[in-house]
Amino acid sequence: MSSQEKPRPERALLVAVAPDNRSRWDVVDSLAELAALAETAGGEVVEKILQIRQKPDPRSFVGRGKLAYLKAVASQLDIDLVIFDNPLTPTQLRFIAEGLNRRTIDRTALILDIFALHARSGEAKTQVELAQLEYRYTRLTGWGRELSRLGGRSGALGGRAVGIGTRGPGETKLEVDRRRIQERISRLKKELDHIERERDTQRKRRKRLLTVTMAGYTNAGKSTLLNALAAEHTTVSSHLFSTLDSTTRVVELEENIPMLLTDTVGFIKNLPTQLVASFRATLQEISEADVVLHVADASDRHLDQKIEVVERHLVELGADQIPRVLVLNKSDLLFDEAVAEKLSRRYEEAILVSALHSHGLEGLHRRISELVAGILVELEVRIPHSYPEWEHRFYEAGDVLERIEEPESVTLKVRGYRALLEGLDKEFRSLLASADN
Repeated sequence: MSSQEKPRPERALLVAVAPDNRSRWDVVDSLAELAALAETAGGEVVEKILQIRQKPDPRSFVGRGKLAYLKAVASQLDIDLVIFDNPLTPTQLRFIAEGLNRRTIDRTALILDIFALHARSGEAKTQVELAQLEYRYTRLTGWGRELSRLGGRSGALGGRAVGIGTRGPGETKLEVDRRRIQERISRLKKELDHIERERDTQRKRRKRLLTVTMAGYTNAGKSTLLNALAAEHTTVSSHLFSTLDSTTRVVELEENIPMLLTDTVGFIKNLPTQLVASFRATLQEISEADVVLHVADASDRHLDQKIEVVERHLVELGADQIPRVLVLNKSDLLFDEAVAEKLSRRYEEAILVSALHSHGLEGLHRRISELVAGILVELEVRIPHSYPEWEHRFYEAGDVLERIEEPESVTLKVRGYRALLEGLDKEFRSLLASADN
């Protein structure tokens, strides 16, 4: 193969087990999502296999007969990697990998791998490495033999890796004893504690402004919506979990009344608990927001289920009591007006938008303004002409509704955030009092 040719993608076999026929269609949908995850990780999904089995086998998960069948399929289709939609125990992981003579991972490992693939900032890399190490720490028995098949590889997070499910902590980190790994986990937790303290400090500085945070299922279009509301045109990826770092932009809610709009990491069904814990500092942006925009893909045929998944995560984060707006994005993909009308009736309080084409954004602005009306106030301030810079500061702090020119001063009537305007007014009055003394 020449140096110009790209290596072929890993050929993946997907496997899922449903407990009964009634739940098989839910598992079929889950397999479709697993396929999208595998493709996001760079794999080529060759085949999907669904088994109906009331109780998983404690060793092989699928039973010896089915395991033999999977081995034959893997051989016939030249499979590199077998991905189970169900979580596997360390014993099952080792037994299946040896029985199939193929690398084997489960859904959790795949999601962790995608996070490692998309981690860009130092914070995201630290969060992902901690999640992967905690996941693999309890699976060292299964991973030891798996990694021995891989040979030498780069241990750098985000670097080139031999295969899906192997990105992140390098081989040597996983072959050392538990004590060494636990020491690494402890160091990473200290780093994240430091990051969390820095984030707390940043949030306290920003608290005088309205904070609006977007949450939603992965690939619902949150980053596109952020771009549309902020009038930016940065490149947006259609891959799952392309956004791991929270991104904040200053957006005008009303004329000269800014709000801080933040995009956060997306959710997914069965999001690994290790990731939720590691991304605690990032996800805290949601629980401390003034308003949450729950962004959902209006064109997704599993819209109801994905809304429920996100709502459960919001409850777990303690954000379920925060005022929120359901934003049904990608309305441009609803080619039938009857479908849009049906969605509007089903979700009466939702705002239908197309972030890609900037449709429906005015209605979203109005809904946010209605929710935060209580924290907006009107303040009247008299500014002597000898303090022209303070007139400028009040103009920057809100929407000036009225300006009355007088011989020795100017009186402004300003509408804006209570905390910001009252804080500025207090500072100005203190300055005047000091000058009088």
